[in-house]
Amino acid sequence: MAFEQIVYETIGEIRIIRFNRPEVFNCIGPQTHRELVAAWDDFREDDTAKVAIITGAGDKAFSSGGDIKDGADLVPTTPREIAAHNRGERPGILGPSRWTDIYKPVIAAVNGVAYAGGLEWACFADIRIAEAHATFGVTCRRWNIGLADGGTQRLPRIIGMGRAMELIITGRVIDAEEAERIGLANEVVPSGKSLERAVELAEFICKLPQPAILTDKEAAVRGFGLPLAEGLRIEAECFNRLHNTPEISEGVRRFVERDHPDRQKDGAPVTPGIKRG
Repeated sequence: MAFEQIVYETIGEIRIIRFNRPEVFNCIGPQTHRELVAAWDDFREDDTAKVAIITGAGDKAFSSGGDIKDGADLVPTTPREIAAHNRGERPGILGPSRWTDIYKPVIAAVNGVAYAGGLEWACFADIRIAEAHATFGVTCRRWNIGLADGGTQRLPRIIGMGRAMELIITGRVIDAEEAERIGLANEVVPSGKSLERAVELAEFICKLPQPAILTDKEAAVRGFGLPLAEGLRIEAECFNRLHNTPEISEGVRRFVERDHPDRQKDGAPVTPGIKRG
């Protein structure tokens, strides 16, 4: 698929998915939706792609959410489409935001406003790197537009129900410093540096053995919010699926032989692992 409203970039084993409508604060319309579905499907199915980074073009916006002018083309309107959407048979309003089976790591490089659906896409990521001038908010509250791309479900899981309900009900906009303080942003970097930092982090992740990352993320995602016993059952299922594989045998060999990736001859650590003096 030829992309016009997003950029899909390959850097080795990293994929960058960039909202590319800076003239309208990277808002998401019907064409953007279709391109996002295609890009995320490619990332999910491509065995050579290990980490995805979401970001926005320009220096003002990560994404301001849905393109309200074209909103009628994004929202299901017929009884059949509404029923299919309710059953989870549609990917989402603003792209594949309802997909929950992407177990590869996803990083958001939040380079400006992340409002409404843009905030929801930031919450789609596992890790959020925010630039110092970034702001976050459920700004659609001002126009009586509801969240439809995971915000009511992912935001409470990230920052807790009490803080999430405040942001959802009031629509209050918060800055990067507050976002980091409440756990919405994992890290704040200077303006213009979020993508650089996200790529650096992604490169670290790519150097780690991958299978256990995938199964551990799957267990965490599938088990979150369930009774502990059910969560532990899912964890056991994921662990046992991984356990009898050549990758596990190689990992055990390296551990036993003290073949640690950060113990190289030149002394340079390969991963962001334990650093000893």
